[in-house]
Amino acid sequence: MICCVCLNAAVDITYHVDSLVPGTSHRVREVRARAGGKSVNVARVLKQLGSSPIVTGFAGGRTGSAITEELVSFGVPHRMASTAAASRRTVTIVAESTTVLNERGGPVTRAEWTRLRDDFGQVCRDFECVVLSGSLPTGLPATAYARLTEIAHDHGVPVLLDAEGEPLHEALQSRPELVKPNNVEVADLLGRPVESAADAAEAGRLLMQRGAGSAVISRGADGLVAVWRDGALSARLAEPISGNPTGAGDALAAVLARHLNENSWPDTLREAAAVSAAAVARPVAGEFAADLAERLRPLVQIEEL
Repeated sequence: MICCVCLNAAVDITYHVDSLVPGTSHRVREVRARAGGKSVNVARVLKQLGSSPIVTGFAGGRTGSAITEELVSFGVPHRMASTAAASRRTVTIVAESTTVLNERGGPVTRAEWTRLRDDFGQVCRDFECVVLSGSLPTGLPATAYARLTEIAHDHGVPVLLDAEGEPLHEALQSRPELVKPNNVEVADLLGRPVESAADAAEAGRLLMQRGAGSAVISRGADGLVAVWRDGALSARLAEPISGNPTGAGDALAAVLARHLNENSWPDTLREAAAVSAAAVARPVAGEFAADLAERLRPLVQIEEL
């Protein structure tokens, strides 16, 4: 079972409009609302891939109830800890490009954080892998992911980390097995531009020097770069898929988590690139077009760096 930790779960609202013009009114062609937050989206994709995910994290208020009810209806078990503060909402506007509005979430109290951390320690031994993904709500320390990584390691469970900023910096010191930032996030962390595949490979090596066991840098339409102890590879499609890219990184994380205990990087990256591209073709995050992923898999270009 793969545990997806979503400390800042949300109700994701997605609006589709013909064009987005600031300062004007818009007619929405399509609207969708569903449980979200990065690790919730990872769990949805894992379920679609045939894995057995479980979600833990915080859920509070009416939005929190909506999140847990939808997880149950979707067939994903959860161990969500209740909070006095309501869970957040996010708004994604899909037009010529995609605009995302993220509420901060929280605040989470010290007692609520302690309860979740203690429960995580009690059940962690049952997991084959832990995914720590997304932002932290107000009230949690920047060391939250570092602490959960340490607890997972106490039980011999590997960790995939998808975070940014100070939480990523702190968690690297706890030596997660795999980190998966995008090129913007790793550039902000390292204070240097990450533009080419070679830049991404060098950034991955620097992340490993800081504590990561391996690194996958997501480069959007330019594909991804993986770096591990014995090598580095890039994976990309010749032509990008158009659509809603907000769930592509979560689909990528799901594939990486599914293969975290394996040692077949070319095959893993081929699937990861195909599934994350197929996620762009879906109108909302947390799912992918399976038939498209199947067609894209043999078209993924793998190159040694």
